[in-house]
Amino acid sequence: MQEVVDETIALYQWLAWVADDLYGPDARGAARRWTLRRLAREGAQTVPALAKGRAVRRQTLQPIVDALAAERLVTLEPNAAHARSPLVTITGRGLAMVDRFDRVDRAVLGAVSRGIGARELAVTATTLRALRTAFELTARWRPAALAAV
Repeated sequence: MQEVVDETIALYQWLAWVADDLYGPDARGAARRWTLRRLAREGAQTVPALAKGRAVRRQTLQPIVDALAAERLVTLEPNAAHARSPLVTITGRGLAMVDRFDRVDRAVLGAVSRGIGARELAVTATTLRALRTAFELTARWRPAALAAV
């Protein structure tokens, strides 16, 4: 298990290092890219819902959403379910940016994954998803962490 964690961290570091070069200056920041991708794939959400999905506080994500809105990549729409929490909706301009991210990803990931079979990649994705889901359940890991201290 520790090897999986170590390799995941190492891969994250490589992805973070090359990301700005891959996507260009208008896509700076992993949080910006993540927010746009979530909205493109999952639809309009409130800032608190987006923050929960990233395991950060709303106050951490709000400035990112505000910047995306200022650049007309997202809009803030009235929310009938909660008057003080507007829905963040991706614009056509934001969707075009996500499409560009996806094209770059397909090209780069195709180049670096040569020799790794589709089945191996699918198993890896399933395993990482299961681990992420387990970490989302605080009750599952917090007692073990506290006991280890």
